[in-house]
Order: sequence, then structure tokens, then C-alpha cells
Amino acid sequence: MTKAVGTRVISKLKSLGHQVVDCTPSRAWSVSNSLQQRCNTANNNRVDQFISIHFNAFNGKAKGAEVFAISNTGKDMAKPVLDNIVELGYFNRGIKDGSHLYVLRNTAMPAILVECCFCDNQEDMDRYDAEAVANAIVKGLTGQTASPTIPLSQNPIVDLQKALNRLKIRSPKGTPLKEDGSNEADTKAALKTFQAIVGVTPTGTADAKTWQIINQILAMPVLRENHATGFVVKYLQRRIGATPDGIYGSGTAGAVKRFQQQQGITADGIIGAQSWSKILAD
Repeated sequence: MTKAVGTRVISKLKSLGHQVVDCTPSRAWSVSNSLQQRCNTANNNRVDQFISIHFNAFNGKAKGAEVFAISNTGKDMAKPVLDNIVELGYFNRGIKDGSHLYVLRNTAMPAILVECCFCDNQEDMDRYDAEAVANAIVKGLTGQTASPTIPLSQNPIVDLQKALNRLKIRSPKGTPLKEDGSNEADTKAALKTFQAIVGVTPTGTADAKTWQIINQILAMPVLRENHATGFVVKYLQRRIGATPDGIYGSGTAGAVKRFQQQQGITADGIIGAQSWSKILAD
């Protein structure tokens, strides 16, 4: 979820003309080393603002969004970010003192740490949408509304063909789409198939809503029983032969376990990176 929101925030800030430095380390040998690398990257690049994105978890009952900061400038940054997340319907837990947080203590610029919501709270998870949360953070930081997260290629037809192939959506002939921007009839037919699978009107047009769903799936979110609903679940259900009702209930969990057993991976009923690697094309 952090990756799904964070990559969207980066893309959206870039689309608005901002320079973004991704401080995520490629490898680390401890949590403290990972945090140190993030701070070093920000400090060495002399960035203007540091934004760290997180999701809370506690006891299944705690809910809502909160933002941590230390300096007054950081708190001024935090308020519009929190306000925009709260507008999505999350409980407002307030702006809090982050003096105990490593990345806020050790960065040389105004910094905030955003706790988007609680990933172990059903109410928060029913409301959660990575695109909406990313939009809220970006609007809070910039005062501007960014466009939907879509590929930034010079040829949107090629982008769509690549995405549909990765999703294993085939042409009417049952073959992968040629990723060359040609044969738009096959691409349109394949897109209609995808739209029907996820439960939106099959127009064959790659509108913002369709790209949002594609991006949500390709972000490979962790899905588990009683903690996931919606378009991504419908896609999953069609791929593994479960009833496509968009609800990750016990029936879907059972189908996931059978799929995992067939693929020779851990059959825990949780769709994580290992399962997604079997579902999506390489």
C-alpha cells in the first residue's frame, strides 16, 4: 500500500513540474540502516521538503489519518495534507509531534511523516483507494489536483497494449497483443474484455477510471480474506476461477489456496508478491 501510494505521489508531482528524489534504498541490512539511507539521500540532494508515507496498524479498532512533524514549517506542511486526506472520509487524528521519529529528526529540511490510515481497520480499508490518497497528499503539498496516474509514454496505444498483455488479456484470436500501436480493433476488443471482467461498462475506451483500475492491479496490492473488495478482487476472482462478486470472502480464499497449491507456492490464502508473480505476465 505504501508503494502504491508513494509511486503515485511521485508520478503526480512530476506531472505538475516538480523535481522528485525517491529516497527509498535499493537494499539495507537493518531498519536503522534503511532509515539512515533515506535521510542521507534527502540531505545529500538538498531537497526542499521530505515526505515519508506510512500506514498505521494497532488493534483493529483504531482508525483515521494523522501526520507527524517537528518544526513549525513542517506542521504548516502537514495541515493541508491531513485536511485533504480527511476529506476522503477518514477520522482526523490530528497533527502530532514527531520528535521521536528518526526520519524527522535526521533530515535537514522541513519534513512530515504521513500515516494515511490504519491497514488493520475494516472501515479504513473499505474506504482506502491508493489513487485518492495520493491525490490528497499531492493536493495538500502543492494546492493542485494532478491528473490520474497513467503511463507517460509518447504512444498511449502501446502503453495500453503492454498493460493488457501483462494482465494476460488476449485479442479475440486468443493471442497477445502486438505492442506496436497497431491493430486498434484487437486492442479495443481486449480492453472491452478487461472492462467486463472488472465490472465497468465495456466501452473499449481507456478512460481515467479504466486506467485507475489497471494501475491498482499492477500495483500488486496485498489481498486477504475479509480485507479486500472491489475491482482488483474481481480481476483476481476471474483469474483464479472464483465467483466474481468483488468480495474477498471464504470462497475466494479457498480458490486462492487451490491456485497457490497448483503453482507450488505457500498456500496461505493471501495474495502477495509471490502470488501476483504467477497471476501477472512476466
